[in-house]
Amino acid sequence: MPDIPANVSENLQINHDTLQVIFHNCADVVLRPLKLSDQSNILLVYIQELTDSSKLEQIISACMISHDVDRLTQYEMATNISEIVAKVLKGSTAILLDGKPFAYLADITAFKQRAINEPTNEASIRGPREGFTEDLKTNLSMIRRKISNSKLKFEYHQAGEMTNTSFVVAYIEDVVKQELLEEVRARLQSFKTDQLLDSGYIEEFIEDKSFSLFPQIQNSERPDSVSASLLSGRVAIIVDGSPNALLLPMTFWAGFQAAEDHYERFLYVSSVRLLRFLLAIMSCLVPSIYVALTTFHPQMIPLALMLSISAAREGIPFPSVIETLLMELMFEGLREAGLRLPKAIGSAVSIVGALVIGEAAVQAGFISAPIVMIVAGTGIASFAFPSYSLALPFRMLRFPLLILGGVLGLYGIAIGIIFIMIHLVTLKSFGLPYLSPLAPIGPNFWKDTLVRMNKRYVSAIRKQ
Repeated sequence: MPDIPANVSENLQINHDTLQVIFHNCADVVLRPLKLSDQSNILLVYIQELTDSSKLEQIISACMISHDVDRLTQYEMATNISEIVAKVLKGSTAILLDGKPFAYLADITAFKQRAINEPTNEASIRGPREGFTEDLKTNLSMIRRKISNSKLKFEYHQAGEMTNTSFVVAYIEDVVKQELLEEVRARLQSFKTDQLLDSGYIEEFIEDKSFSLFPQIQNSERPDSVSASLLSGRVAIIVDGSPNALLLPMTFWAGFQAAEDHYERFLYVSSVRLLRFLLAIMSCLVPSIYVALTTFHPQMIPLALMLSISAAREGIPFPSVIETLLMELMFEGLREAGLRLPKAIGSAVSIVGALVIGEAAVQAGFISAPIVMIVAGTGIASFAFPSYSLALPFRMLRFPLLILGGVLGLYGIAIGIIFIMIHLVTLKSFGLPYLSPLAPIGPNFWKDTLVRMNKRYVSAIRKQ
């Protein structure tokens, strides 16, 4: 490949040849030379599928019919070839004039995008029904509409040597802590990658401990949730092409807070949050506790219940820990199948499959009926998480705790819980303790963590 000049030449033919080399075999890139009535030449460079054809024709008409080349001065000017190429690939139209060592860049981008719809992963009964799309400008406009204040700042960044993806760091000046903001900027500056296709790429690079099961950065596809987080002093990262914004720092308790918690009355919300936390513990511990009690500590189970369990397990060829593991694996397999299959049949396969396989396994004598009830109850409890990313570690930890319970009984479960708590206590998210404000204990623990206080009461305290 011949050497490519760094800057635009005054010779239009040289510029044409240079861009032709750069866009070699790029069938979607159009290099359109035009000759004006005064015999001067211009060159238009654009991508047909990303350009508004009507606005493009207006530019051509202004140059060829009206001879209004001065109209181009309203557009951005660029002298660097790399900058021009990057802008064209993002949808701008480059206009090069013969005898001019620069190009005009007209932002007349127009491409198809998904309409604003209700969020699918964070559905709410009460509250706004709009969710982020894959268009960065649309997402920023939804946040700006909710926070109409000049202190809301959007810092533009770009990453990905191959993708050149734009993303924005959003925060509210005088509300966000400066130490947090500087830490976010420092980590983003050290973020180097060839590709950036979704916010998940950034999350894995900048989180504190990548090998931790627990998420240290929250994600949301709701503008109202992101706006509320910004107002509370957090930082948001919105990536072009991704409908999920990153919110940081994140605490353990944020995973139990649903989108509509601030739209319902505080008594109901507080009760439901406690119920979610209880169901989360059940989803992680119930199978292992059942195995530990039936295998090592049957004296802790009421006699009538133990006799019923023993009768149901009569003739089962596997110990409790093996049959529980098999059923848990089968349930997780059905859940994944239901997610990956088309929506029209995914739910039917997961529900019918669970019923048919469970009933058939009990009738065949491979597993006992109590195990089916335990696994089904555990599965239902695992669906109570508002945050999908926080539900995943609970689903994964269920298996090592189950093995510990089957090998060491309640002592094994206690050891597993101790190791999990040690990890959670030492885990941090951008300098904020993961269990904050419970560990270390803080004055705001009862304001909006496991329970939510009355807004009128919280507002009165702030005014004092």
